[in-house]
Amino acid sequence: MTALTNHHMKKTAILCMLLAAPFWAAFAQNYDESKVPHYTLPDVLKTASGKTIRSEEKWEKLRRPEVLRLFEDHIYGQMPVGYDSIRYALTEDDRPEMDGKAVLKQIGVTVFRNGNSVQINVVLFVPTQAKKPVPVFLLINNRGKDLTDPTRAKKSEFWPAEMVVDSGFAIAAFHVSDLAPDNKDTYMTGVLQKLYPEQLKKDNGMKAIGAWAWGASRVMDYFGTDKDIDSKKVIVVGHSRGGKTSLWAAAQDRRFAACVTNCSGNTGAALARRQFGERISRINTTFPHWFNNNYKKYNDKENALPVDQHMLIALIAPRPVYATNASKDLWADPKGTFLAVKAAEPVYALYGVKPELPKEMPGIDMPVIGPHFGYHNHEGEHNMTAYDWDKFIRFAKQF
Repeated sequence: MTALTNHHMKKTAILCMLLAAPFWAAFAQNYDESKVPHYTLPDVLKTASGKTIRSEEKWEKLRRPEVLRLFEDHIYGQMPVGYDSIRYALTEDDRPEMDGKAVLKQIGVTVFRNGNSVQINVVLFVPTQAKKPVPVFLLINNRGKDLTDPTRAKKSEFWPAEMVVDSGFAIAAFHVSDLAPDNKDTYMTGVLQKLYPEQLKKDNGMKAIGAWAWGASRVMDYFGTDKDIDSKKVIVVGHSRGGKTSLWAAAQDRRFAACVTNCSGNTGAALARRQFGERISRINTTFPHWFNNNYKKYNDKENALPVDQHMLIALIAPRPVYATNASKDLWADPKGTFLAVKAAEPVYALYGVKPELPKEMPGIDMPVIGPHFGYHNHEGEHNMTAYDWDKFIRFAKQF
């Protein structure tokens, strides 16, 4: 190799590095607390016109609808409510399982609109010892379908049906792929193309996460018809992207009695303005099919957002919310999650709920479980485990 060629290759390599620098800078994630920028959260109790909200009545009438619309327009998309009809078909009904401790139901929830339909397949275990309708945990499953295996040939801590049944609760699940495949090229082939194609043409139209949340509400419709289920005590649960969805489902549909959001991170329960771990630009680039088109305007511009995630949690008030993190999952910003839940407390106070969380973030494996708020940061990786479910059950038993 000649010196001239070597020199030319070095110049080319340097040029490529310079051209790539802006791209890599956009994806350089901060895990250093000292580098979190100064930020000011939007005031959840101040309307767009500058009016300060001081009562439950004014929150319900003025500010809550305003905040909900901001999330629809700028992040999650509209939530369509109309459809022509809905049908429930039990493909498995009251089959004894778990050595007689539970019965299995499998339900096809089919929704029709404009001559098209989608079917949501629900797996449900109900404790046999129950003498009255029971509360139920509903998982929005974004992982493998085998994790919610109705035959119980495969058991998983991610959905520990036996543990939940033994505690006296029913447990249910549906898979996100029934509504929108979790794929940027095919996400539109379910609910969006079949039932709500108009949403695909709108910059504030719903995409995958909106479709999954919509599906959770259709399962909620079914629970209202099942005599074994107390439909006033349905706890919606999600992990990671499913945890983003459980928050949005609970914010939109007030029939959900409580929300569990496990390791949901950016555009879930963590504050965007901290710019810690995953950021908006990264999530919109890697998963462009999750949120509406308008959200792309806030790539690397978190402070321009008219909302932050404490306001999403506030939309669930006064219903209980449990948020979690894992110690090795800095991507999901554990501190930002705790701070978001804490910053929602002023809205709960309008309903007479006193602060339940400590001023400082609790230590690892030191859960705080109150009747309205729960939080823990468990030792481990980005996952949902028996440790987490044990705390969710304790939380649910308080209300």
